Amino acid sequence: MPWHATLDLSYRRDGERTTLQHRHNGPLRILKSLYPEGAGICHNVVVHPPGGLVGGDTLDISVRAEPGAHALISTPGATRFYRSDGAEAAQHVRLSVAEGARLEWLPLETIAYPDCRARNALTMDIEPGGECLGWDVCALGLPAAGQAFTQGTLLQEVQWPGVWLERARIDAADTRLLNSPLGLAGQRAMGTLWLAQGTAWPDAQREALLDTVRAALAGTAPEVQAGATSPEARLLVVRALAPQVEPLMAALQRVWAALREQAWGLGHTAPRIWRV
Repeated sequence: MPWHATLDLSYRRDGERTTLQHRHNGPLRILKSLYPEGAGICHNVVVHPPGGLVGGDTLDISVRAEPGAHALISTPGATRFYRSDGAEAAQHVRLSVAEGARLEWLPLETIAYPDCRARNALTMDIEPGGECLGWDVCALGLPAAGQAFTQGTLLQEVQWPGVWLERARIDAADTRLLNSPLGLAGQRAMGTLWLAQGTAWPDAQREALLDTVRAALAGTAPEVQAGATSPEARLLVVRALAPQVEPLMAALQRVWAALREQAWGLGHTAPRIWRV
């Protein structure tokens, strides 16, 4: 029997503290709220006890940050799409950010195993005055373990309706996409990081943010190919490719830390789970 799991998270500002109310159905859980940066920023870890998805499994995660709240969400390990005998496995994430709220969505990578049939979709809704900093990282196969992505499909989508849409269908049989210099250029790890807010940045601030990102990327490992752009006045996007996840994730963590400081005047206290 396939697993169908849902998790609803609602963050609210209660005086000086960001608090969480949540409910779940099926194998999705939230760990204890932590406050390593003080009461105003709530850190949480989303746990999927089965450890991966097979054909027919679905995960639905909804997150809402109410006015004044600031939440940072991560995961303890990769989201794994395992081999399927035919049915699709899917994860749907919906992020909603109210005016004056901040939401950081920073899960570890998604791994598309050989022979998977996977859909990984994220949708954002950001009200004027709201801010969202997040990423989506994916690895195709497990090259270090000798499990190349030679069969299978992954549908990948990140969108902010009316503002931004990233959508791709990656088929292991599409060698032109996987290996062409105009596609993934033989790389098997890819990542997208975004900083989005519901109100447009002034041009000078937008350029300063791009300069900050490019300076952070200049110090990354040479095998990481990355670039930054601002396709819309409310959105900054970083895209990166690498042969494996580890150097790519390290690059995005550098950018995350730099943007937190430049855009929000905050330090970069990383989630404890990243160091485990």
